[in-house]
Amino acid sequence: MLPVLSGLGLYLFKGMAYRLRVSLALAVSVVVSLLAWLLILVGGEEAAEVIRFAPNLTILLRLDESGRFFTGIISALWPFTMLYACSYMKHEKHVRSFFSFFLMAYGASLGISMAGNLFTMYCFYELLTLTTAPLVMQPMTKEAWRATQLYLLLSLGGAAFAFAAMAFLLANGASGPFTMGGVLSGIPGSTTVARLFWLFGFLGFGVKAAIFPLHVWLPRASVAPTPVTALLHAVAVVKAGAFAVVRLTYYCFGTELLAGAWPQTTALIITAFTILFGSVLAVRETHFKRRLAYSTVSNLSYILFGAMLMTGAGLSAAFIHMAAHACIKITLFFCAGAVLHQTGLEKTTELDGLGKKLPVTFACFTVASLSLIGIPPFSGFISKWYLLTACAEGGVLGWIGAAILLVSAFLTAVYLLTIVRRAWFPSKTPVSELSAVHEADAAMLVPIGALALCSLLLGIVTSPIINAAQAVAAGM
Repeated sequence: MLPVLSGLGLYLFKGMAYRLRVSLALAVSVVVSLLAWLLILVGGEEAAEVIRFAPNLTILLRLDESGRFFTGIISALWPFTMLYACSYMKHEKHVRSFFSFFLMAYGASLGISMAGNLFTMYCFYELLTLTTAPLVMQPMTKEAWRATQLYLLLSLGGAAFAFAAMAFLLANGASGPFTMGGVLSGIPGSTTVARLFWLFGFLGFGVKAAIFPLHVWLPRASVAPTPVTALLHAVAVVKAGAFAVVRLTYYCFGTELLAGAWPQTTALIITAFTILFGSVLAVRETHFKRRLAYSTVSNLSYILFGAMLMTGAGLSAAFIHMAAHACIKITLFFCAGAVLHQTGLEKTTELDGLGKKLPVTFACFTVASLSLIGIPPFSGFISKWYLLTACAEGGVLGWIGAAILLVSAFLTAVYLLTIVRRAWFPSKTPVSELSAVHEADAAMLVPIGALALCSLLLGIVTSPIINAAQAVAAGM
Protein backbone atom coordinates (compact mmCIF):
# COMPACT_ATOMS: atom_id res chain seq x y z
CA MET A 1 0.00 0.00 0.00
CA LEU A 2 2.94 2.36 0.56
CA PRO A 3 3.74 2.99 -3.14
CA VAL A 4 0.04 3.12 -4.07
CA LEU A 5 -0.82 5.70 -1.40
CA SER A 6 2.39 7.65 -2.08
CA GLY A 7 1.55 7.78 -5.78
CA LEU A 8 -1.93 9.08 -5.02
CA GLY A 9 -0.45 11.66 -2.65
CA LEU A 10 2.06 12.90 -5.22
CA TYR A 11 -0.72 13.31 -7.77
CA LEU A 12 -2.77 15.52 -5.44
CA PHE A 13 0.04 18.07 -5.04
CA LYS A 14 0.09 19.98 -8.34
CA GLY A 15 2.53 22.78 -7.60
CA MET A 16 5.38 20.67 -6.21
CA ALA A 17 8.85 21.43 -7.63
CA TYR A 18 10.26 18.79 -9.95
CA ARG A 19 13.29 18.05 -7.78
CA LEU A 20 11.17 17.53 -4.67
CA ARG A 21 8.68 15.34 -6.56
CA VAL A 22 11.34 13.02 -7.99
CA SER A 23 13.22 12.91 -4.68
CA LEU A 24 10.10 11.76 -2.86
CA ALA A 25 9.30 9.19 -5.57
CA LEU A 26 12.84 7.82 -5.45
CA ALA A 27 12.85 7.73 -1.64
CA VAL A 28 9.57 5.79 -1.56
CA SER A 29 10.91 3.32 -4.14
CA VAL A 30 14.05 2.69 -2.11
CA VAL A 31 12.15 2.28 1.17
CA VAL A 32 9.64 -0.12 -0.40
CA SER A 33 12.46 -2.17 -1.95
CA LEU A 34 14.26 -2.39 1.39
CA LEU A 35 11.06 -3.53 3.11
CA ALA A 36 10.44 -6.08 0.35
CA TRP A 37 13.95 -7.50 0.71
CA LEU A 38 13.49 -7.63 4.48
CA LEU A 39 10.44 -9.83 3.89
CA ILE A 40 12.34 -11.97 1.38
CA LEU A 41 15.32 -12.57 3.67
CA VAL A 42 13.79 -12.89 7.13
CA GLY A 43 10.04 -13.23 6.60
CA GLY A 44 8.23 -16.54 6.90
CA GLU A 45 5.45 -17.99 4.78
CA GLU A 46 2.61 -16.87 7.04
CA ALA A 47 -0.50 -15.70 5.20
CA ALA A 48 -2.11 -12.32 5.86
CA GLU A 49 -5.82 -12.10 5.08
CA VAL A 50 -6.42 -8.45 4.24
CA ILE A 51 -10.06 -8.39 3.07
CA ARG A 52 -12.75 -11.09 3.05
CA PHE A 53 -15.41 -10.38 0.42
CA ALA A 54 -16.96 -13.84 0.75
CA PRO A 55 -15.92 -17.21 2.19
CA ASN A 56 -14.11 -18.11 -1.05
CA LEU A 57 -13.11 -14.58 -2.12
CA THR A 58 -10.32 -13.12 0.00
CA ILE A 59 -7.40 -10.79 -0.54
CA LEU A 60 -4.63 -13.00 0.81
CA LEU A 61 -0.94 -12.05 0.91
CA ARG A 62 1.78 -14.67 1.31
CA LEU A 63 5.38 -15.13 0.19
CA ASP A 64 6.31 -18.62 -0.93
CA GLU A 65 9.46 -19.49 -2.91
CA SER A 66 7.98 -18.35 -6.24
CA GLY A 67 6.75 -15.12 -4.73
CA ARG A 68 10.12 -14.43 -3.12
CA PHE A 69 11.88 -14.90 -6.45
CA PHE A 70 9.60 -12.57 -8.39
CA THR A 71 9.48 -10.02 -5.57
CA GLY A 72 13.27 -10.01 -5.55
CA ILE A 73 13.43 -9.19 -9.26
CA ILE A 74 10.88 -6.37 -9.00
CA SER A 75 12.25 -4.77 -5.84
CA ALA A 76 15.88 -4.97 -7.02
CA LEU A 77 15.27 -3.29 -10.37
CA TRP A 78 12.58 -0.72 -9.59
CA PRO A 79 14.79 1.82 -7.74
CA PHE A 80 17.26 1.74 -10.67
CA THR A 81 14.40 2.49 -13.05
CA MET A 82 13.16 5.31 -10.83
CA LEU A 83 16.64 6.85 -10.61
CA TYR A 84 16.96 6.66 -14.40
CA ALA A 85 13.51 8.24 -14.80
CA CYS A 86 14.45 11.16 -12.52
CA SER A 87 16.96 12.35 -15.12
CA TYR A 88 15.21 11.13 -18.27
CA MET A 89 11.89 12.85 -17.50
CA LYS A 90 13.44 16.18 -16.48
CA HIS A 91 12.31 18.02 -19.62
CA GLU A 92 9.21 15.94 -20.40
CA LYS A 93 5.58 16.95 -19.95
CA HIS A 94 2.98 15.46 -17.58
CA VAL A 95 5.58 14.45 -14.99
CA ARG A 96 3.07 14.69 -12.13
CA SER A 97 0.95 11.87 -13.51
CA PHE A 98 4.04 9.94 -14.66
CA PHE A 99 5.67 9.60 -11.24
CA SER A 100 2.32 9.03 -9.52
CA PHE A 101 1.32 6.11 -11.75
CA PHE A 102 4.91 4.82 -11.79
CA LEU A 103 4.76 4.40 -8.02
CA MET A 104 1.28 2.88 -8.08
CA ALA A 105 2.43 0.36 -10.69
CA TYR A 106 5.16 -0.68 -8.23
CA GLY A 107 2.51 -1.46 -5.63
CA ALA A 108 0.42 -3.43 -8.15
CA SER A 109 3.48 -5.45 -9.21
CA LEU A 110 4.31 -6.34 -5.62
CA GLY A 111 0.68 -7.32 -5.10
CA ILE A 112 1.01 -9.88 -7.91
CA SER A 113 4.26 -11.30 -6.56
CA MET A 114 3.00 -11.45 -2.96
CA ALA A 115 -0.50 -12.75 -3.77
CA GLY A 116 -1.46 -15.79 -1.74
CA ASN A 117 -4.28 -17.02 -3.97
CA LEU A 118 -5.55 -16.67 -7.53
CA PHE A 119 -8.26 -14.11 -6.70
CA THR A 120 -5.71 -11.77 -5.10
CA MET A 121 -3.30 -12.14 -8.01
CA TYR A 122 -6.11 -11.45 -10.49
CA CYS A 123 -7.15 -8.24 -8.68
CA PHE A 124 -3.60 -6.86 -8.66
CA TYR A 125 -3.11 -8.04 -12.25
CA GLU A 126 -6.01 -5.84 -13.33
CA LEU A 127 -4.69 -2.98 -11.19
CA LEU A 128 -1.34 -3.27 -12.98
CA THR A 129 -3.10 -2.80 -16.32
CA LEU A 130 -4.92 0.30 -15.07
CA THR A 131 -1.80 1.90 -13.57
CA THR A 132 0.47 1.24 -16.57
CA ALA A 133 -1.99 2.36 -19.28
CA PRO A 134 -1.54 6.07 -18.39
CA LEU A 135 2.23 5.55 -18.57
CA VAL A 136 1.98 4.25 -22.13
CA MET A 137 -0.22 7.24 -22.97
CA GLN A 138 2.18 9.71 -21.28
CA PRO A 139 3.44 11.47 -24.49
CA MET A 140 -0.22 12.33 -25.30
CA THR A 141 0.31 11.87 -29.04
CA LYS A 142 -2.03 10.10 -31.47
CA GLU A 143 0.42 7.22 -31.69
CA ALA A 144 0.59 6.92 -27.90
CA TRP A 145 -3.19 7.02 -27.61
CA ARG A 146 -3.60 4.27 -30.21
CA ALA A 147 -0.95 2.16 -28.48
CA THR A 148 -2.78 2.61 -25.17
CA GLN A 149 -6.10 1.62 -26.73
CA LEU A 150 -4.57 -1.56 -28.11
CA TYR A 151 -2.85 -2.31 -24.79
CA LEU A 152 -6.12 -1.90 -22.88
CA LEU A 153 -8.15 -3.85 -25.42
CA LEU A 154 -5.86 -6.86 -25.38
CA SER A 155 -5.04 -6.73 -21.65
CA LEU A 156 -8.65 -6.43 -20.50
CA GLY A 157 -9.79 -8.96 -23.09
CA GLY A 158 -7.10 -11.37 -21.94
CA ALA A 159 -8.09 -10.76 -18.32
CA ALA A 160 -11.63 -11.83 -19.23
CA PHE A 161 -10.30 -15.21 -20.40
CA ALA A 162 -8.23 -15.47 -17.21
CA PHE A 163 -11.37 -14.61 -15.22
CA ALA A 164 -13.14 -17.59 -16.82
CA ALA A 165 -10.33 -19.89 -15.62
CA MET A 166 -10.55 -18.39 -12.13
CA ALA A 167 -14.34 -18.77 -12.05
CA PHE A 168 -13.98 -22.45 -13.00
CA LEU A 169 -11.51 -23.01 -10.16
CA LEU A 170 -13.69 -21.22 -7.63
CA ALA A 171 -16.76 -23.14 -8.77
CA ASN A 172 -14.87 -26.38 -8.14
CA GLY A 173 -13.81 -25.44 -4.64
CA ALA A 174 -10.27 -24.35 -5.50
CA SER A 175 -10.34 -21.09 -3.56
CA GLY A 176 -7.52 -21.85 -1.14
CA PRO A 177 -3.95 -20.58 -1.06
CA PHE A 178 -1.50 -21.35 -3.86
CA THR A 179 -0.22 -24.90 -3.44
CA MET A 180 2.48 -26.52 -5.55
CA GLY A 181 0.80 -29.33 -7.45
CA GLY A 182 -2.53 -27.54 -7.78
CA VAL A 183 -5.59 -26.92 -5.65
CA LEU A 184 -8.14 -28.97 -7.60
CA SER A 185 -8.89 -31.85 -5.24
CA GLY A 186 -11.41 -33.41 -7.60
CA ILE A 187 -12.96 -32.44 -10.92
CA PRO A 188 -16.60 -33.35 -11.51
CA GLY A 189 -17.19 -34.50 -15.08
CA SER A 190 -14.68 -34.56 -17.90
CA THR A 191 -11.10 -33.39 -17.46
CA THR A 192 -11.37 -31.98 -20.98
CA VAL A 193 -13.45 -29.10 -19.60
CA ALA A 194 -10.82 -28.35 -16.94
CA ARG A 195 -8.06 -28.42 -19.54
CA LEU A 196 -10.04 -26.08 -21.76
CA PHE A 197 -10.40 -23.56 -18.95
CA TRP A 198 -6.67 -23.82 -18.26
CA LEU A 199 -6.05 -22.93 -21.91
CA PHE A 200 -8.35 -19.92 -21.49
CA GLY A 201 -6.20 -18.80 -18.56
CA PHE A 202 -2.96 -19.48 -20.42
CA LEU A 203 -4.04 -17.32 -23.35
CA GLY A 204 -5.51 -14.65 -21.07
CA PHE A 205 -2.42 -14.20 -18.92
CA GLY A 206 -0.31 -14.80 -22.03
CA VAL A 207 -1.38 -11.41 -23.41
CA LYS A 208 1.02 -9.64 -21.05
CA ALA A 209 3.63 -12.31 -21.74
CA ALA A 210 3.32 -11.33 -25.44
CA ILE A 211 2.65 -14.78 -26.93
CA PHE A 212 1.78 -14.91 -30.63
CA PRO A 213 -0.60 -13.57 -31.92
CA LEU A 214 -1.38 -11.49 -28.82
CA HIS A 215 2.03 -9.79 -28.86
CA VAL A 216 1.09 -6.83 -31.06
CA TRP A 217 0.60 -4.37 -28.19
CA LEU A 218 4.21 -4.67 -27.00
CA PRO A 219 6.09 -3.12 -29.97
CA ARG A 220 3.41 -0.41 -30.25
CA ALA A 221 3.95 0.50 -26.59
CA SER A 222 7.53 1.54 -27.44
CA VAL A 223 6.18 5.05 -28.06
CA ALA A 224 6.16 5.49 -24.28
CA PRO A 225 9.17 7.09 -22.51
CA THR A 226 12.11 4.72 -22.02
CA PRO A 227 11.60 4.26 -18.24
CA VAL A 228 8.10 2.99 -19.10
CA THR A 229 9.28 0.66 -21.85
CA ALA A 230 11.93 -0.68 -19.48
CA LEU A 231 9.14 -1.25 -16.96
CA LEU A 232 6.92 -2.93 -19.57
CA HIS A 233 9.59 -5.07 -21.25
CA ALA A 234 11.93 -6.02 -18.41
CA VAL A 235 10.59 -5.62 -14.90
CA ALA A 236 6.89 -5.78 -14.26
CA VAL A 237 4.28 -6.19 -16.96
CA VAL A 238 5.59 -8.93 -19.24
CA LYS A 239 7.15 -10.81 -16.32
CA ALA A 240 3.80 -10.57 -14.49
CA GLY A 241 2.18 -12.37 -17.43
CA ALA A 242 4.76 -15.18 -17.34
CA PHE A 243 4.56 -15.40 -13.55
CA ALA A 244 0.75 -15.61 -13.68
CA VAL A 245 0.93 -18.49 -16.20
CA VAL A 246 3.29 -20.34 -13.82
CA ARG A 247 0.92 -19.76 -10.91
CA LEU A 248 -2.07 -20.95 -12.93
CA THR A 249 -0.27 -24.06 -14.19
CA TYR A 250 1.70 -25.29 -11.20
CA TYR A 251 -0.26 -23.88 -8.25
CA CYS A 252 -3.89 -24.00 -9.44
CA PHE A 253 -4.67 -26.61 -12.11
CA GLY A 254 -1.58 -28.74 -11.49
CA THR A 255 0.76 -30.41 -13.96
CA GLU A 256 -0.76 -33.88 -13.38
CA LEU A 257 -3.87 -32.68 -15.20
CA LEU A 258 -1.94 -31.07 -18.07
CA ALA A 259 1.38 -32.86 -18.67
CA GLY A 260 1.34 -35.15 -21.69
CA ALA A 261 -2.07 -33.92 -22.85
CA TRP A 262 -3.10 -31.60 -25.68
CA PRO A 263 -2.98 -28.38 -23.58
CA GLN A 264 0.74 -28.86 -22.92
CA THR A 265 1.41 -29.60 -26.59
CA THR A 266 -0.57 -26.53 -27.62
CA ALA A 267 1.32 -24.29 -25.20
CA LEU A 268 4.71 -25.63 -26.28
CA ILE A 269 3.92 -25.09 -29.96
CA ILE A 270 2.68 -21.52 -29.35
CA THR A 271 5.69 -20.54 -27.25
CA ALA A 272 8.22 -22.21 -29.59
CA PHE A 273 6.74 -20.38 -32.57
CA THR A 274 6.76 -17.09 -30.64
CA ILE A 275 10.48 -17.51 -29.86
CA LEU A 276 11.34 -17.84 -33.54
CA PHE A 277 8.78 -15.28 -34.73
CA GLY A 278 9.96 -12.57 -32.33
CA SER A 279 13.61 -13.11 -33.27
CA VAL A 280 12.90 -12.88 -37.01
CA LEU A 281 10.92 -9.66 -36.60
CA ALA A 282 13.69 -8.19 -34.44
CA VAL A 283 16.20 -8.81 -37.24
CA ARG A 284 13.93 -7.03 -39.72
CA GLU A 285 13.10 -4.05 -37.47
CA THR A 286 15.18 -0.87 -37.83
CA HIS A 287 13.57 1.18 -35.05
CA PHE A 288 15.91 0.86 -32.06
CA LYS A 289 13.35 0.41 -29.27
CA ARG A 290 10.96 -1.68 -31.35
CA ARG A 291 13.81 -4.05 -32.21
CA LEU A 292 14.34 -4.56 -28.49
CA ALA A 293 10.58 -4.97 -28.08
CA TYR A 294 10.48 -7.86 -30.56
CA SER A 295 13.46 -9.31 -28.71
CA THR A 296 11.33 -9.24 -25.56
CA VAL A 297 8.51 -11.05 -27.39
CA SER A 298 10.99 -13.84 -28.18
CA ASN A 299 12.64 -14.03 -24.77
CA LEU A 300 9.41 -14.05 -22.80
CA SER A 301 8.52 -17.27 -24.59
CA TYR A 302 11.90 -18.72 -23.55
CA ILE A 303 10.52 -18.47 -20.01
CA LEU A 304 7.12 -19.86 -20.93
CA PHE A 305 8.57 -22.72 -22.99
CA GLY A 306 10.70 -23.80 -20.04
CA ALA A 307 7.72 -23.62 -17.70
CA MET A 308 5.45 -25.48 -20.15
CA LEU A 309 7.82 -28.45 -20.18
CA MET A 310 6.15 -29.06 -16.81
CA THR A 311 9.23 -30.56 -15.20
CA GLY A 312 11.29 -29.41 -12.26
CA ALA A 313 14.24 -28.68 -14.53
CA GLY A 314 12.03 -26.68 -16.90
CA LEU A 315 10.48 -24.62 -14.12
CA SER A 316 13.80 -23.75 -12.48
CA ALA A 317 15.32 -22.88 -15.90
CA ALA A 318 12.34 -20.60 -16.59
CA PHE A 319 12.94 -18.69 -13.36
CA ILE A 320 16.68 -18.42 -14.00
CA HIS A 321 15.99 -16.90 -17.41
CA MET A 322 13.34 -14.63 -15.89
CA ALA A 323 15.97 -13.07 -13.63
CA ALA A 324 18.73 -12.95 -16.24
CA HIS A 325 16.50 -11.47 -18.93
CA ALA A 326 15.13 -8.82 -16.56
CA CYS A 327 18.61 -7.54 -15.78
CA ILE A 328 19.84 -7.76 -19.39
CA LYS A 329 16.82 -6.25 -21.10
CA ILE A 330 16.48 -3.30 -18.74
CA THR A 331 20.15 -2.49 -19.46
CA LEU A 332 19.54 -2.61 -23.23
CA PHE A 333 16.50 -0.33 -22.96
CA PHE A 334 18.34 2.10 -20.69
CA CYS A 335 21.13 2.31 -23.29
CA ALA A 336 18.63 2.84 -26.13
CA GLY A 337 16.94 5.54 -24.05
CA ALA A 338 20.25 7.28 -23.38
CA VAL A 339 20.96 7.34 -27.12
CA LEU A 340 17.50 8.77 -27.84
CA HIS A 341 17.79 11.27 -24.99
CA GLN A 342 21.23 12.54 -26.03
CA THR A 343 20.93 12.41 -29.83
CA GLY A 344 17.25 12.10 -30.78
CA LEU A 345 18.13 9.15 -33.06
CA GLU A 346 15.59 6.32 -33.22
CA LYS A 347 16.85 4.13 -36.09
CA THR A 348 19.55 1.49 -35.81
CA THR A 349 20.83 2.63 -39.21
CA GLU A 350 21.71 6.06 -37.75
CA LEU A 351 24.05 4.89 -34.97
CA ASP A 352 27.32 4.82 -36.93
CA GLY A 353 30.28 6.00 -34.85
CA LEU A 354 28.28 6.74 -31.68
CA GLY A 355 30.50 4.41 -29.68
CA LYS A 356 33.17 7.11 -29.57
CA LYS A 357 30.66 9.77 -28.48
CA LEU A 358 28.87 7.59 -25.92
CA PRO A 359 31.56 5.08 -24.89
CA VAL A 360 30.09 4.12 -21.50
CA THR A 361 26.59 3.68 -22.93
CA PHE A 362 27.70 1.47 -25.81
CA ALA A 363 30.20 -0.48 -23.67
CA CYS A 364 27.28 -1.40 -21.40
CA PHE A 365 25.11 -2.13 -24.44
CA THR A 366 27.82 -4.48 -25.74
CA VAL A 367 28.03 -6.32 -22.41
CA ALA A 368 24.26 -6.75 -22.26
CA SER A 369 24.13 -7.85 -25.90
CA LEU A 370 26.74 -10.57 -25.35
CA SER A 371 24.79 -11.70 -22.32
CA LEU A 372 21.47 -11.93 -24.15
CA ILE A 373 23.10 -13.86 -26.99
CA GLY A 374 24.34 -16.37 -24.43
CA ILE A 375 28.11 -15.89 -24.55
CA PRO A 376 29.90 -17.23 -21.44
CA PRO A 377 30.54 -16.08 -18.76
CA PHE A 378 27.53 -13.74 -18.94
CA SER A 379 24.21 -14.51 -17.25
CA GLY A 380 22.39 -15.24 -20.51
CA PHE A 381 24.67 -18.24 -21.06
CA ILE A 382 23.71 -19.76 -17.71
CA SER A 383 19.97 -19.35 -18.23
CA LYS A 384 20.07 -20.70 -21.79
CA TRP A 385 22.25 -23.63 -20.70
CA TYR A 386 19.66 -24.65 -18.11
CA LEU A 387 16.86 -24.19 -20.64
CA LEU A 388 18.65 -26.43 -23.15
CA THR A 389 19.31 -29.15 -20.57
CA ALA A 390 15.64 -29.02 -19.55
CA CYS A 391 14.62 -29.32 -23.21
CA ALA A 392 16.80 -32.43 -23.55
CA GLU A 393 14.53 -34.13 -21.00
CA GLY A 394 11.32 -32.96 -22.68
CA GLY A 395 10.86 -35.52 -25.47
CA VAL A 396 10.39 -34.68 -29.13
CA LEU A 397 8.90 -31.23 -28.54
CA GLY A 398 11.70 -30.50 -26.11
CA TRP A 399 14.34 -31.29 -28.74
CA ILE A 400 12.49 -29.17 -31.31
CA GLY A 401 12.40 -26.37 -28.75
CA ALA A 402 16.15 -26.74 -28.14
CA ALA A 403 16.81 -26.37 -31.88
CA ILE A 404 14.62 -23.25 -31.97
CA LEU A 405 16.48 -21.81 -28.97
CA LEU A 406 19.79 -22.23 -30.82
CA VAL A 407 18.41 -20.61 -33.99
CA SER A 408 17.01 -17.78 -31.90
CA ALA A 409 20.41 -17.28 -30.23
CA PHE A 410 21.98 -16.88 -33.68
CA LEU A 411 19.30 -14.36 -34.71
CA THR A 412 19.86 -12.53 -31.41
CA ALA A 413 23.51 -12.16 -32.33
CA VAL A 414 22.47 -10.75 -35.72
CA TYR A 415 20.06 -8.09 -34.45
CA LEU A 416 22.23 -6.96 -31.52
CA LEU A 417 25.76 -7.21 -32.89
CA THR A 418 24.82 -5.22 -35.99
CA ILE A 419 24.10 -2.31 -33.62
CA VAL A 420 27.37 -2.91 -31.75
CA ARG A 421 29.31 -3.03 -35.03
CA ARG A 422 27.77 0.23 -36.27
CA ALA A 423 28.52 2.01 -33.00
CA TRP A 424 32.17 0.96 -32.74
CA PHE A 425 33.11 0.30 -36.38
CA PRO A 426 31.02 2.63 -38.57
CA SER A 427 30.54 1.83 -42.24
CA LYS A 428 29.89 5.49 -43.05
CA THR A 429 31.01 8.87 -41.76
CA PRO A 430 29.01 9.93 -38.68
CA VAL A 431 26.62 12.84 -39.13
CA SER A 432 28.39 16.16 -38.44
CA GLU A 433 25.51 17.42 -36.29
CA LEU A 434 26.46 14.79 -33.69
CA SER A 435 29.87 16.34 -32.97
CA ALA A 436 28.58 17.90 -29.76
CA VAL A 437 26.95 14.72 -28.45
CA HIS A 438 28.14 13.59 -25.01
CA GLU A 439 27.24 11.02 -22.39
CA ALA A 440 24.10 11.33 -20.28
CA ASP A 441 24.37 12.49 -16.68
CA ALA A 442 25.23 10.28 -13.72
CA ALA A 443 21.58 9.59 -12.79
CA MET A 444 21.24 7.70 -16.08
CA LEU A 445 24.75 6.24 -16.35
CA VAL A 446 24.85 4.78 -12.83
CA PRO A 447 21.84 2.46 -13.41
CA ILE A 448 23.16 1.53 -16.86
CA GLY A 449 26.62 0.65 -15.53
CA ALA A 450 25.38 -1.13 -12.40
CA LEU A 451 22.95 -3.34 -14.31
CA ALA A 452 25.48 -4.13 -17.05
CA LEU A 453 27.82 -5.27 -14.29
CA CYS A 454 25.02 -7.40 -12.83
CA SER A 455 24.56 -9.05 -16.23
CA LEU A 456 28.16 -10.22 -15.92
CA LEU A 457 28.17 -11.06 -12.20
CA LEU A 458 25.02 -13.18 -12.42
CA GLY A 459 26.88 -15.37 -14.91
CA ILE A 460 29.93 -15.72 -12.64
CA VAL A 461 28.38 -15.89 -9.17
CA THR A 462 25.62 -18.27 -10.15
CA SER A 463 24.82 -20.12 -6.93
CA PRO A 464 22.31 -17.67 -5.37
CA ILE A 465 20.12 -17.38 -8.46
CA ILE A 466 20.29 -21.10 -9.32
CA ASN A 467 19.57 -22.18 -5.73
CA ALA A 468 16.60 -19.79 -5.51
CA ALA A 469 15.20 -21.07 -8.81
CA GLN A 470 15.65 -24.69 -7.83
CA ALA A 471 13.94 -24.00 -4.50
CA VAL A 472 10.88 -22.91 -6.49
CA ALA A 473 10.74 -26.30 -8.24
CA ALA A 474 11.67 -28.33 -5.17
CA GLY A 475 8.04 -28.88 -4.21
CA MET A 476 7.18 -30.70 -7.43
